[in-house]
Amino acid sequence: MQLNYTQLGEKTDALPIVIIHGLFGSKENLNVIAKPLSEQNCVINIDLRNHGQSFHNSEMTYTAMADDVLKLLDELTISRAIVIGHSMGGKVAMQMALTNSNRVEKLVVLDIAPTKYSPRHQQVFNGLNNVDLQAITNRSDADKQLAEYIQEAGVRQFLLKSLAKTDSGFAWRFNLPQLIASYDNILDKPQGDAFKKPTLFIKGANSDYILEAHRGEIAALFPNAKAKIIAGAGHWLHAEKPSQVNLAIAQFLSAD
Repeated sequence: MQLNYTQLGEKTDALPIVIIHGLFGSKENLNVIAKPLSEQNCVINIDLRNHGQSFHNSEMTYTAMADDVLKLLDELTISRAIVIGHSMGGKVAMQMALTNSNRVEKLVVLDIAPTKYSPRHQQVFNGLNNVDLQAITNRSDADKQLAEYIQEAGVRQFLLKSLAKTDSGFAWRFNLPQLIASYDNILDKPQGDAFKKPTLFIKGANSDYILEAHRGEIAALFPNAKAKIIAGAGHWLHAEKPSQVNLAIAQFLSAD
């Protein structure tokens, strides 16, 4: 089974770039990063398993998700790449680097640490489970139902991007039952040998996903890591401050 992906830009002598979205997301979420990078690099923008238009599977571990990406790179005859991941996708990117450092030349992690998190998505799961997919006729109907559980309009709009109209009505593109069943795995941390190549962690200043308490874990696994904080941005920093995030990535990738 192969991941669904979009290739932007043409293969050149420049290293390809792989971009990996976060929980409940899809490859479209990171087009704001992928499109500028595709002007100079071939960019592979993917849907992870149980997300977007990729296959559904009962195994949802970081090892399995990282292997999916590596198998896709094999199919595309890409031996080495720059890897960029946001949130859960950042953990997938870290897992690739920690277990297959020969395949990852540079690593960019958007607003996530290599740590095990406490549960924080219960209201999102409750909201998604309580959308009556058989009764709604449009996204506005779904938004009203989600609003009973999720106050933040931006979070609701993000989730609704994965609501698809099918021949039999509306459906979530992500595999909601499996994400719930695998939530402990999603909270878990990537593991492997230290990745000593250039790494950049980009944090939203208003986000609590990367904290001072995580500094030790980051340094142990990514001894050549640098950090960049994006002012005025939260966890979805690429959507809130795309120019600043893209500039930080570009400067990191152009450095020796």
